[in-house]
Amino acid sequence: MLLKNLRPVSKTHKGDETVDLRIVDGIIKEIGSGLKEEKGEESHDFGGAYVSPGWMDMHIHLREPGYEHKETIKTGTDAAAFGGFTAVACMPNTSPATHTRDVVEFIIKKAESTPVDVHPIGCVTKERKGKSIAEMADMKDGGAVAFSDDGDPVYDSQVMRVALEYSSMLGVPIINHEEDLALSRPGHMNEGRVSTRLGLDGTPGIAEEVMIARDILLAEYTGGHVHVAHISTKEGVDLVRKGKAKGIKVTTEVCPHHFDLTDEEIDRQKFDTNFKMHPPLRTQEDVDAMIEGLVDGTIDVICTDHAPHSIEEKEVEFIYAPNGIIGLETAWSISNMRLFKTNKLDLQQLVEKLSYNPREILNLEELKLEEGGTANLTFFNTDEEWTFDKNNVRSKSKNSPYLDKKLTGRVVGIFNKGQLVINQLR
Repeated sequence: MLLKNLRPVSKTHKGDETVDLRIVDGIIKEIGSGLKEEKGEESHDFGGAYVSPGWMDMHIHLREPGYEHKETIKTGTDAAAFGGFTAVACMPNTSPATHTRDVVEFIIKKAESTPVDVHPIGCVTKERKGKSIAEMADMKDGGAVAFSDDGDPVYDSQVMRVALEYSSMLGVPIINHEEDLALSRPGHMNEGRVSTRLGLDGTPGIAEEVMIARDILLAEYTGGHVHVAHISTKEGVDLVRKGKAKGIKVTTEVCPHHFDLTDEEIDRQKFDTNFKMHPPLRTQEDVDAMIEGLVDGTIDVICTDHAPHSIEEKEVEFIYAPNGIIGLETAWSISNMRLFKTNKLDLQQLVEKLSYNPREILNLEELKLEEGGTANLTFFNTDEEWTFDKNNVRSKSKNSPYLDKKLTGRVVGIFNKGQLVINQLR
């Protein structure tokens, strides 16, 4: 296959040159200018789109097994491909929970034919109940890349200590949903001026920060690696920043909605449940801190926490709606608009947070955009304007705050596992 007129972005390419890529048997055989199509070779002209090593979303919910009415591995990976992700790591709050090797292997097997690599994250505790450690070593041997009870925190400090000790022996991180339940519930949005005005129970930022502080201390004590899931508060970012400065093994991620939207949207959008997620949308000060953390390197990864819910589940009163939004299809556009177009991050820095860092954290092989490298690629642009309407949702669910919004920058397609996917707007 010959892929023409692409601008490479990687650790060694800034996107300021145009090249052609020749791919043979899933390997980049040749990179050059003006390459000629060979006999029997399929050719595609990308018209100057950027190409980078394939992106990875290390925090999504595929819902299968058990909640196929929300999402399936097939529809979830379709959404991932549309969003530019050639790999995803899926959280274990399935039914049954991903707490044994057979469930890990089921997910991997089910995803084999898709153009997206699916890496299961196993449970920290059996059935995600927070009581006893799950079979970590066996799950890792089956293909699990990390452990988490996401959806709920590992609440018991002794259990978290043991989990960090075990996982450090296995060389993988514990990804914790940072929430002090006693402080946070029954909150339905960020606790602050807006929640008071609207008369809704709020979840204070301190509920997230207390758990982040605990986990950083436990990581320091055990030598384990804690990864802070979907960070959302200014003080939380500062805690991670200080932990890194001390040499503690702590990494973190942020979702596009947490560096784009604030809790004011709940009022502006008249309690639209597509703006309800956990952690909740915070204040402008917190949004600014997310961007600052991305710029200075405190925040390692951009992820989505893609959390599909059916229309019936979301079309209820705000306080009764489940937390969570889909995000795979819009992640690049929001990142482009809020970070690249505002000159906060350049394309190399964005690719670092979308491709290199998630793979490094999960101990996966680094992708190299060079001759002899694996052809695992994402194609994207920064200027195309498009509308994310229901026709363009690839997920099985539609619960997005960006529905019917005009966006700038779109993923053109991906190449992975010998499959070229070209994204067409509907």
